[in-house]
Amino acid sequence: MMDRAVIFDVDGTLIDSVDQHAWAWHEAFAQFKHRVGFRVIRAQIGKGGDQLLPVFLSEKLVRKEGKGIEAACSAIFRVRYLRRLRPFPQVRTLFLKLRKHGWKVAVASSAKKEELDFYTRLCRVDRLLDAETSSDDVQRSKPYHDIFNVARRKLQGIAPDRCIVIGDSPYDTMAAKKAGMHSVGFLCG
Repeated sequence: MMDRAVIFDVDGTLIDSVDQHAWAWHEAFAQFKHRVGFRVIRAQIGKGGDQLLPVFLSEKLVRKEGKGIEAACSAIFRVRYLRRLRPFPQVRTLFLKLRKHGWKVAVASSAKKEELDFYTRLCRVDRLLDAETSSDDVQRSKPYHDIFNVARRKLQGIAPDRCIVIGDSPYDTMAAKKAGMHSVGFLCG
């Protein structure tokens, strides 16, 4: 019986995409005449737009321009960067080994469902998942723990302390801790 699970973040953990997301945000901010440096944006990658925008814009500007900036970022990322992405080596092999040793495997991402589906196919793990959660399933992104809680509920019957979250950002660790889960940090980039 599988009573333990590994929940993977995707961007920066399974897919080498942190810089590409940071560049897309940088370009989107520039379209709206906001000068935000690449390095400071990169440090915020791992959060969804709902948590990233308030770091750089006032509450008033988030209300006024936030949806437009997010839409621009998504379009830039999709057109300029998405098809260039590559998974880190051996992702599929890792998932197969975890399943062989009795672990349930899930992914939980701040990406939209359509983007997450692309990623899981790119990594060739789409048929190896016991659960997946995208930003479409929650109202708040990391560092809130909503995304990991939804993934765990979809795993049906796994207690929080029987879950290990593997991610590349401090926001993954913060969210895992709030959800009562263990975490492992993966350094990338």
